[in-house]
Amino acid sequence: MSLIPLDKVTFIGMTADRERLLDDLHERGCLELIPLSSEASSLHVGEQESEATEALRFLLTCPQHRRQVSDESRFNAQEVEQRALELQKKLLSLEAERDDLLLRLQIAKPWGKFQFPELNELGGRRLWFYIVPHKDMPAVEASPYTWDVVSRDQRFCYVVVVSESKPESMPVQREHIGSRSPGDLAQRLDEVDLAIEDVGAERTYLTRWCTLFARNLARLEDADARAGAAKQTLESGSLFALEAWVPREHVADLADYAREQGLVFQRRPPTVEDKPPTLMRNPPRTVSGEDLVTFYMTPGYWTWDPSSTVLISFAIFFGMILADAGYAALLGLGLLAYWRRLGRSESGQRYRPLLSLIVIMSLGYGILVGSYFGVAPSQQSFLGHLHLLDINNSNLMMGISVLVGGVHVVLANVMNARRYPNWIDRLASVGWAAAVCGGLLVAAGAVVQNFEILKYIGYSAMAAGLLLVFGYTAPHEKPLRRLVQGLLGLTRISSAFGDILSYLRLFALGLASASLALAFNDMAAGIRSSMPRFGLLLSALILLFGHALNLLLGVSSGVIHGLRLNVIEFFNWGLKDEGRQFTPFRRKEDSLWK
Repeated sequence: MSLIPLDKVTFIGMTADRERLLDDLHERGCLELIPLSSEASSLHVGEQESEATEALRFLLTCPQHRRQVSDESRFNAQEVEQRALELQKKLLSLEAERDDLLLRLQIAKPWGKFQFPELNELGGRRLWFYIVPHKDMPAVEASPYTWDVVSRDQRFCYVVVVSESKPESMPVQREHIGSRSPGDLAQRLDEVDLAIEDVGAERTYLTRWCTLFARNLARLEDADARAGAAKQTLESGSLFALEAWVPREHVADLADYAREQGLVFQRRPPTVEDKPPTLMRNPPRTVSGEDLVTFYMTPGYWTWDPSSTVLISFAIFFGMILADAGYAALLGLGLLAYWRRLGRSESGQRYRPLLSLIVIMSLGYGILVGSYFGVAPSQQSFLGHLHLLDINNSNLMMGISVLVGGVHVVLANVMNARRYPNWIDRLASVGWAAAVCGGLLVAAGAVVQNFEILKYIGYSAMAAGLLLVFGYTAPHEKPLRRLVQGLLGLTRISSAFGDILSYLRLFALGLASASLALAFNDMAAGIRSSMPRFGLLLSALILLFGHALNLLLGVSSGVIHGLRLNVIEFFNWGLKDEGRQFTPFRRKEDSLWK
């Protein structure tokens, strides 16, 4: 398990020392602030995008860019940021107004060009607008109001009624034209368009600072985070308080710092009522598993870190879906070609172990099923002796897929049981693991002859497991509620059965990939034999296009379904509590612009 234990720490001191404390904590970058003030944002510092980043994105997305300025003496980052944000806000407001004006002009268009008269000009009467179907016009003609049809089309009459109050006997509801005439709307639309052009021109002018602005982005983000951190503290008179989540390994160092600065320092471990953030820490070879996990959710603090498990199972599922050693070899060659380039960046180094594992698993499984671009090796060859699985044997491959799914679900329940400190809380997950194992043994006993004992062992394990589920789904509840919760827990039998069968997609997608490769090979061979002159060229094109398409489909299916089986079926049994990532309050300016 690689979830780092956290403690809640509190600093109390004089208000005059708050700024120095925040600066020092910002420099250390080892804690996440907890909002205490009513002025604090609902998000923790570092979770929300900084205004500087938003301003830079606004400038970079400008349709036109000016030549970049390199002289920093003429550049003021704060002024550029402030003006860019003002322009963004103004542009959004103008575009919203323009959309509203266009909509109102479109609504008023059937009534032509008109001006709203003053109320005294019509003796206090107003204009009311209606779109009346032709079949309802007799009702309008019978009304006591003064009205006129200003235009018609194939379906409607566009009627204007003159009345002091809203007409009550009209067959349809009135249209809301607004208080401005089409002429006024068109004039305002021209003004808004000109204002948008002016904003665009100034935005284009500001793009000349993009390079310098990007180089100063870290400093601007630090300033935004620092200003937000001050709002996270609680101030009362001459005193202030600050709370934060800190990795336990840094608590002693912070206690020494507080003692040196004359601050009151308290720490306590989190309780069940607290909701600490989740800090995962994995070695370089499995750190990419964190990205696979957090793609869907962040594990809760009181759960466990499935990064290494998900990393390995994802690679296995990918290989079973790709199901071809030739395709795996191509992926391996591509990885070798980009190996050094991946090593130049932190993200590339992070994903090299994952990509390597995917290639190894895919190559190994492709050799076992004996598929090399859809071609099976000769049985007398070395590769033929390694061909141990017949992908066309549906019963065998479906059984392997179900076995993989069952083991995956069992592992999820075992890991979920390990996270509970109290053994009684573990028994429900242990029960599900035993029940699934029992089901696999029963299925194995039905397939393998002369091993009837497997059935009896399996039925016993299933019965014992389900009894544990019934008795310990809610072990701390009162007897009646515990009984009801136990019965509700047993209803997950259908869910377990469905989740395990969901792993049949491994066989189905692998068979589809192998079948497509074989189909393209047969198509190319048929064209080659039927067209002596141009058959070779056409068959080569078919092979190139077909296998490229099949490889693309295999890779996309491996990523999508390999990830799905982990984040849905596996997490459903092993990772039920969702949390949020630990977002440290740290400086970014130390990262040099490159």
